[in-house]
Amino acid sequence: MAGFLDRAREQVQQGLNQGKQKLDEVQAQRAGNDLLKQLGAAYYAERRGSGTPDATQQALSALEAHIATHGDGFLRG
Repeated sequence: MAGFLDRAREQVQQGLNQGKQKLDEVQAQRAGNDLLKQLGAAYYAERRGSGTPDATQQALSALEAHIATHGDGFLRG
């Protein structure tokens, strides 16, 4: 009986770990999409005359930092 409970506990823990990993991936993807949107908005504002090159560069730097940490998978989907 103890062996069964140990296996069940292990499977539950594995499921929880997989769920957390998937949640982390989704959150990173959403954050990347938000950063990409911010870069687009900063670039558009700069081109329209209401933004600055510095704001566009800051948005680009934030996006590049995110890609360095989480990869660029969010760009493909």
